Parts: sequence; C-alpha cells; structure tokens
Amino acid sequence: MRKKTIITTGLAVALLSACTSSDKKADDSDTNNPFFTEYTTPFGVPPFNEIQIAHYKPAIEKGIEEQAKEIETIVNNQEAPSFENTIVALDQSGKLLSKATIVFSAQNSANTNDEMEALSREISPLLSQHRDNISLNAALFARVKTLYDNRENLSLDKEQAKLLEETYKDFVRGGANLNADDQAKLRGLNSRLALLQLTFGQNMLKETNAFQLIIDNEADLSGLTDALISNAADAAQKAGLEGKWLFTLQNPSIMPFLQYSDKRELREKIFKGYIMRGNNDNENDNKEVVKQLVTLRLEKAKLMGYPDYASFVLEERMAKNSNSVYALLDELWTPALRVANQELGDIQNEVKKEGNTFTAEGWDWRYYFEKAKKAKFDLDESQVRPYLKLENVREGAFYVANKLYGITFTPISDIPLPHSEALAFECKEADGTHLGVLYMDFFPRASKRGGAWCGGYRPQEYKDGKRVAPIVTIVCNFTPPAAGEPALLSLDEAETLFHEFGHALHSLFRDVHYSGIAGVPRDFVELPSQIMEHWVLEPEVLKVYAKHYQTGEEIPAELIRKLDNSSKYGQGFATTEYLAASLLDMDYHVLQDLPTNQENVNLDVVAFEAETLNKRGLLSQIPPRYRSTYFNHTMGGGYTAGYYSYIWSEVLDADAFDAFKETGDIFNPEVASRFRTYVLTPGGIDDAMDMYKNFRGKEPGTGPLLKNRGLN
Repeated sequence: MRKKTIITTGLAVALLSACTSSDKKADDSDTNNPFFTEYTTPFGVPPFNEIQIAHYKPAIEKGIEEQAKEIETIVNNQEAPSFENTIVALDQSGKLLSKATIVFSAQNSANTNDEMEALSREISPLLSQHRDNISLNAALFARVKTLYDNRENLSLDKEQAKLLEETYKDFVRGGANLNADDQAKLRGLNSRLALLQLTFGQNMLKETNAFQLIIDNEADLSGLTDALISNAADAAQKAGLEGKWLFTLQNPSIMPFLQYSDKRELREKIFKGYIMRGNNDNENDNKEVVKQLVTLRLEKAKLMGYPDYASFVLEERMAKNSNSVYALLDELWTPALRVANQELGDIQNEVKKEGNTFTAEGWDWRYYFEKAKKAKFDLDESQVRPYLKLENVREGAFYVANKLYGITFTPISDIPLPHSEALAFECKEADGTHLGVLYMDFFPRASKRGGAWCGGYRPQEYKDGKRVAPIVTIVCNFTPPAAGEPALLSLDEAETLFHEFGHALHSLFRDVHYSGIAGVPRDFVELPSQIMEHWVLEPEVLKVYAKHYQTGEEIPAELIRKLDNSSKYGQGFATTEYLAASLLDMDYHVLQDLPTNQENVNLDVVAFEAETLNKRGLLSQIPPRYRSTYFNHTMGGGYTAGYYSYIWSEVLDADAFDAFKETGDIFNPEVASRFRTYVLTPGGIDDAMDMYKNFRGKEPGTGPLLKNRGLN
C-alpha cells in the first residue's frame, strides 16, 4: 500500500504484526511510555516486552498534537515556500504518531483482544479527523500548489520531483480543491468509512472464531491424517474438551478436513460454516456493513468528481481504469472456466467410482479432487508434506535470496520479539553490511486474523544523511506441529512462505530518501512476492530444502517429476475462484447508481453477489475465494477495487521469471541485479510500467501466465 505523503499514521498499514502485554496497566507519564523515548533495543526494534495497551492512546494523542504543531510551523513560515521548508518538512512530520500507530495497527492484526478492539474504535475517528485536518488545510495546500505550479523552475532531482508530484496529488485526492461544504461532507464520509472498515474486520474475526466442529466419535475421523487428528485433539484439550477433536475455520484446520474427511455430512457442515461467515443474521453480520461501505464509497467518489469508486481508485494504479481490469479478467475467465468444468468432470467420475449418484457440491470438491489427482498422477499431499519441514522451507527461501543477491539471514537471540512464537533474523549484504531485521510468526491463534501478510515495524528511511535499516515481519497461519513433531507444510503453505518472503525482500532492499515515494501501486506490489513462488518447485531448489524430516533424504527425483507433471492440475478451480472474487470486488465498485427503496439504499448484498457470479456462469461448486461478507481485502480497505492486482502482477512475474529461464540459469546474476536495481530498490520513484520495462526491456504479455496456469 503506497504510503500517503501528507500523513504518516501507521493505522492504515494493515500488513503488520505485533504483540504486546495486555494484562497490565501502564503509567501514562512521558518517562514510562516507551513510545516517548528512543528505543535502546538491539537494532532499534520496538521494546515489545515494555509496551502495554495503555501506552497507545496517550502516544497517539501526543503524536497527533506534535504533527499538528509541525504543520502549523510549515504554514506560518514567513519565508516563501521551498522544497525543503514545505515538502520535505511535511514528509518528515508525524514521527511519533507513525511510531505508535505502526505498532498499534500491528497488534490489531496479529494478537488482538476485546480491549484492543475497543481501543481501535476510539482511535479510528481521531486519526480520520487528523488526516482530514492535514489534507484539507487550505494554507498548507496553497504552499504545496505554489511549488507544484512552479515545478519546472525548482531544479529538483528525479526523486524530489516525484515527491512533489505525489504530495500535490495526495492533497487533491484528499479533497483540497473541494469547497467548504463538500469538505465537511468528505470529513464525515472518511470517518464513517474508517469505522465501517474496522467493524467489518472485527466481525469477520469473531465469526471465524465462533465456529467449532466438535467430534466425539472416533469413527467420524475416517480419512483424516494422523497429524490433523493430533492437532484437533490438542485444540480440543485447550478448549476444555478433553477426549474430543476440535476443527475450526482456520485454514490449517478446515482445508485438510475438506480434503480428506470421508464424512460428507461433516464436510458440508464445516464448509457451510466457512462460506456463511458474516451472513448469519447475528450481532456479527456484515451484510449491512457491506451495503453501507459500497454506498458511502460511491458517495465519496461522486463528491470527488468521479462516476464510480473504481474510477477514483484505479486512477493511481497501473491499470488506470476499470476497462483495463475487466479486459484482463475476462480474457482469463473463459479458459479458466473451461478447465474448471473439465476438473468437475474428473471429480464426478470419482463420485461414480464409489458407487454414488449424487452431484458433487462445494464441500465435495477438495475431497474428490484429491482422489482424481492421485488417480491421474499417483500423487497426494501426504507424500509431499514429510519433505516440507517448516525450518527447511524457510532455509530454502534464504538459499534462493543468497543465490540471487548474495544476502544472508542469521538468527538473532536476546532481542525483543513481537510474540513468543516469533523468530528474528539479521539480514546482511554479501559484504556484511547490515540490511535489516526480519521477524517471522508462523502459526494461527484466535487473536490473529487469517491469511498471511508481510509488514514492518520500521520502514527504510534516511536520518541525518544515513540509511536507517527497515524492521520487517512475516505473519502466517501455517499448520501447527503435532505433539512431538516438527511443523510439516503443504505445498501451498511452502509457496505462501516464499511469497511473503518476496514482500520482505522488497522492503529490505528499498532505498529511498522520502517516505512519500516509498510505495508502489497496488497492482505492482505483488510482483516481488509472486516471482519468488517460481523457485519453489525448481529441482535445484527442491534438492536444497525438500528433505525428509526423519531421514534427511533429499526429495526423490520421481516425486519431483510427479510434482512437475501435476503442477497445472487444479488451476481451473484456483483461477476461477480467484477471478470470481476479483469480479465481485470490481462489480461493487463500478456501480454508478444504487437501488433505492423510499429514498433509502436497497442493495441486497446476497442477491447482488449471486447475480454478478451467476451471469458469468460460475460453477455452483466453486464459491468465490472470498464472499462479500468475509471479503476483507476489499471491504477492509486494503484492496478495494484492487483484488485483481494479484493476477495483474502475475502477468508481470510470469514474464519476469522467463527473463531468468531464457538465460538457462534461474539464478542468473545479471538478471537478478537488474531486478533488484529496477524493481526492488527504487520504491515509487519511477512509473511502475517504466520500472518493469527498465528491468525487462519490454512490456509483458499474458502468454507466460496462461502457460504457467495451463490455460493456454
């Protein structure tokens, strides 16, 4: 997510992880609040063991006060506006606020509780108001506009010119050109949207945690792996259900259950629990939240002079407009749906093999797909997991980074950790220069939101002319280890680790002088992460990290061959469920008028979702990867009108990996150097497509993507 020039609050950074003590009351005095002093920890990481919940609000309130004074100083400067006294001063303002909110928002993502959620609802309107106070400060905008209008005469270098351009655009997109009445309306809209997005995520977490599938009859465990059964027994014991087995909606629990359980009625129960999250007509229901979000976003777009919200958002993306997005999604939809129908045919054949006559449903797909895959390729996931020990996969990612860029990762002890389960590593350049700190937090817990993400506790910046190294974190929800055993990953989890590690490399390598140009467009940001996935199944890499957790034996060549042969199988399902979610996201945000009932918006979320998917012929057995009521990517605000970004970036990463393969060396040092120089290092100094062309020498096409997914 590109960091806004005009505000440096960290609450918007939803891709972060942190953990703090919540069972103690803090002294709010300046001398005892860790945010009010320089961290004295190794590498300047946050002192997690000292930060308490009661420290956040005083630090954020003081941070708001300090930045307001810094803005006032800029505005009241009697000297004529200059790049230094206005643009740089603004870019460097709000350090305390950013310092506190970056940890606070991280805590809300990775280790929240009722107290933190209540606090976030208090803080959200404060930050929304503060952001608007800066965006809508007429005197401040006047200074910025004076410089922007005279930019040709300022003798700025490339980076400075980009910062000025982005600062000006941020003001305009923040409402600086609106009249007073419209600015007041915008303030109200921004405040309501911020709170609704927060509410959506909180409801989703509660709905995920509320569902439990409790099994007390051992016969109902038929088909499940020993590791899954052991984890379910551990979960039940922790929940006070000794002697039973507990399955949840966390991915490491539900997905293998759907994949292996022989009990169709239980698969149906947990599947419906998953797809009905936020749609149960209870206190955590998200249908009304979605309706209000879509309504208010459209109202904001029209207030800003755009026909729909997607137009407002996409103006700043590589895609530029919704026509470009739909063109890509539609190009992929037809072949993906064709392949998905072929896969459904295979699944239905497996149903018939067992003497059944029913039509496969959503809760049958993963179960019978696993059987079809085994029949076609003599391969199932249980054959691969023993070779994917978590620590080995992690070292495999480190190996790839070392081969490409010469960097190393060394474990750090005696350093504050964001959570007791987290690990810390120092990243160094080939010459030993400190590059940054990387935290890794791998396993699910009730206080952690689902999915996987990469964020940071300190961005790369410059202070007194010296580069300040970033502090980066990777947070996942991988299958936890069974009692007495190591954590063994699925292939999908291994790819996720490499994916998030790619984001981490992007953060570690970034080298810009101004925070306002540190980020890249949303539909470019997945390029550094997704390209890393290409190395996961390369034989040379597999032989390094894929070793049997008991014997140390390298993964057999025959198993590698099976993985390669089967790698494209299942892409009909995977691509279709992803595209369905992307199309749903776009369809909500290209609406230019909403149905009304007696002057009230009458958007039926369930009906709208059904219509947008059915008209495209989505198979009933494949729900979108995220349904409306738990689609946090778009409703939570991070990927609004932007979930298409993963496939947009995949066009780039597929073509980019071809640049390595074309040389005959997947670790070609010259190609790796270009990728680091033109993609990973410059932040948002250049236009995104220009960055790609600087690396590749040409624009990408969809051919490599279609080939990789087996859709050509």
